[in-house]
Amino acid sequence: MFTGIIEEVGEVVEADAGVLRIRARRILADAKLGDSIAINGVDLTVTAIDGDCFLANVMPETYRRSNLGGLHVGTAVNLERSLRPTDRLSGHIVRGVVEGQAAVISFEPESDAVIARFRTPPELLRYMVVKGPVTIDGASLTIIDKTADSFAVSLVQYTQEHTNLLRKQPGDSVNIETDIIARYVDTLLQARAGDGR
Repeated sequence: MFTGIIEEVGEVVEADAGVLRIRARRILADAKLGDSIAINGVDLTVTAIDGDCFLANVMPETYRRSNLGGLHVGTAVNLERSLRPTDRLSGHIVRGVVEGQAAVISFEPESDAVIARFRTPPELLRYMVVKGPVTIDGASLTIIDKTADSFAVSLVQYTQEHTNLLRKQPGDSVNIETDIIARYVDTLLQARAGDGR
């Protein structure tokens, strides 16, 4: 489990089929083999550590659901270590299980903030509500607007400076994880409706 508070922006140093090698200094300070690290919001297992780099294997299903297949050497990625039971939950409950992707539409300055808008498939928008949480490339954010095919979040200065989001261009893909509580409620209501209750 994760919080969606990005700890470091790392750099891809290898992106081959089924393998990612990421350069990261801060999150490797106490990392060990078998640890979970979210890369752009995708929970992956550390399989090797070599100096200031770690290696993670990527399954075909992960490539289908996320933007990890589009990474290349030099790409900046958001990184977060898994939550420890003694940590404060500063963001929201993030599983590190990407449900799909959205595309960047625009970044519009608004005072010190930046309004980021993303085109999103209906199957993801279904679980989004204004003032509810969403995880974008692993960053926990609050939805401020929603239309029939998009949603928007406001990026405060800290998020602008400590994530890879403003390095994206219109049309670039981002990983999306919606609110797990909304998904559970919807599933339970659908099951109840199916039972005729």
